[in-house]
Amino acid sequence: MSDLVSLPEIERAAERIAGVAVRTPLVPFTRDPAPAAAGEPALLVKAESLQPIGAFKLRGAYAAISALSPAERERGVVTHSSGNHAQAVAYSARALGIRAVVVMPHTTPGVKVDACIALGAEVVYVEPTSQARAETAAKLAEAHGFAMIPPYDDARVIAGQGTVGIEIVQDRPDVDVVLVPVSGGGLIAGISAAVKALRPEAVVIGVEPELAADARDSMGAGRPVTWDAEKTGRTIADALRVQRVGDLPFAHMRAHVDGIVTVTEDEIETSMRRLAREARLIAEPGGAVATAAYLYHRPELPTARTYASVLSGGNIDPALLLDLLK
Repeated sequence: MSDLVSLPEIERAAERIAGVAVRTPLVPFTRDPAPAAAGEPALLVKAESLQPIGAFKLRGAYAAISALSPAERERGVVTHSSGNHAQAVAYSARALGIRAVVVMPHTTPGVKVDACIALGAEVVYVEPTSQARAETAAKLAEAHGFAMIPPYDDARVIAGQGTVGIEIVQDRPDVDVVLVPVSGGGLIAGISAAVKALRPEAVVIGVEPELAADARDSMGAGRPVTWDAEKTGRTIADALRVQRVGDLPFAHMRAHVDGIVTVTEDEIETSMRRLAREARLIAEPGGAVATAAYLYHRPELPTARTYASVLSGGNIDPALLLDLLK
């Protein structure tokens, strides 16, 4: 499809974000009891929690905002997000000297709201539904002339997120399976486009909570399927509570993604605990799902020598982290 993001677009995004987003490491999960091959780790964790805002979202937000015209920058930007994309927009806007307004559910963890305010963004609270978020942001954009920076359904954002995929393949050209969290789909859209362009034989698997499995249902139905907010709100993974994957991300998923695996709440929490204790990496619930798929659903994954899981974010409420580590 001609409207899919291309590798050259992702490479141009990589140039724009260089020096702003961190080139994060692939951290070996060395204590797994069943290494894929003697002398090397079975799993490598792409630690996007080490970004300045604690999540991969900085890549897409900065790629999109830095591509705006001077006139658009002058008017400012608006977005809607459950937290990490809001922080990314706030961080990018401050770096570029631009006004930012972020629309957030009133249920967003305080650590994420506080970070946005500290970065100088104006926060507008709404009910915790995708529709309320999107409609409020659209009204603000129309009323004030703000440039909309969507959290996932945008080619510029997808290209920025795709830089994660470029780095994975550059650092491990032999990677066989890439496990990626799925929410609105921007991350897996970009990563899958990059990975399939650079290493077509690699398998890309999306991972989401079984309590918010709209991407699984969408891939099965061949079209985006919407889950009620009451259903997606049950998962501890607040970053993955989007009710429906975006249209453009879904087009990428149909073209490039090989399957979807779902994980339980217990598996998410245990994976967070293991990442902290064994890999010394802090993962928020949504950030741990890809590693959970490797740890607890290996029979559902292709047999491979080298797996990579994307730890998409580490912005966890400190009280929850302390409770998990007890």
